Amino acid sequence: MNILGIESSCDETAAAVVRDGRVILSNQIFSQADMHAIYGGVVPEIASRSHITVVSRLAEEALREAGLDRGDIDAIAVTAAPGLIGALLVGVNFAKGAALALGVPLIPVHHVRGHIAANYLAFPELEPPFLCVAISGGNTAIVDVRGYTDMRILGSTHDDAAGECFDKAARVLGLPYPGGLPLQNLAEGGDDGAFVLPRAKIEGHPYDMSFSGLKTAVVNIVHNAAQKGEELDRAGLAASFQRAVSESLVPRAMAAAEELGYKTVVVAGGVAANKRVRADFEAACRAAGRELFIPPLKLCGDNGAMIAAQGYYEYVSGVRAGQELNAYATMDLDRVIF
Repeated sequence: MNILGIESSCDETAAAVVRDGRVILSNQIFSQADMHAIYGGVVPEIASRSHITVVSRLAEEALREAGLDRGDIDAIAVTAAPGLIGALLVGVNFAKGAALALGVPLIPVHHVRGHIAANYLAFPELEPPFLCVAISGGNTAIVDVRGYTDMRILGSTHDDAAGECFDKAARVLGLPYPGGLPLQNLAEGGDDGAFVLPRAKIEGHPYDMSFSGLKTAVVNIVHNAAQKGEELDRAGLAASFQRAVSESLVPRAMAAAEELGYKTVVVAGGVAANKRVRADFEAACRAAGRELFIPPLKLCGDNGAMIAAQGYYEYVSGVRAGQELNAYATMDLDRVIF
């Protein structure tokens, strides 16, 4: 079954064709990073207009790369939640039109479920159940993945997502947007014990997280140094920040896996590309005798292949949408209602 996946939840427009939820036939991505860099973050209106400009062409390029004609597509999957509402609507409306024109089923997909499914593309042997840590620019959650479409959130952030915190810390350190990679590069020359940064705990909710205090601590350190005219150990602060994020994620994930009795841990989302986070998960899983799955860097960020992959499993479970399909800025991945 060939599924065309469309992703437009933030600042990447993506289209891909995936066969049977596991085999990538094409994966086209148009990044808007340069457009938003001068603003230090994503400008929703600019993102939406860019999606409108490129989505149709990108879908055609995905078909061309896959060596398929329009008639070879069996269904269209599209990110319908969560994300920037204007950006989502571009993808949803394109997918509705394409599904109607081709006479094929339309499958709405939750963005974070798509990130989890990126691991199915990278690891054909991976099957639920498993414990997943989904960490991206807009979402951070520890998820009990019982089945391909049966998931339960064990814990999530109460405020900023981990990826958002990376971007804001990078910005105050004078690094370009998107901030994940520049901050990682800066941290490589730093002492991760140079600064004592907070790791929030939520009383009564051991798997929930909070990153706003960490973000504020970094902002205050930078501003205080500037006000006093003191030289700031930027590399040490970047390294200490990465350590704090990782130590907010890894122990919780390992404790959740222990509680559920899972021997398999999966990491997904843009922050899964961070070297420190990857290394700490690898060390923790090795010490605990658990098998770890983290997708390659090209599948960590937003892409259409992950949406097509999850779309296949949603299709198998009976999920369909009509022309009344709408987009939603927020939606829990374990309470998906389209």
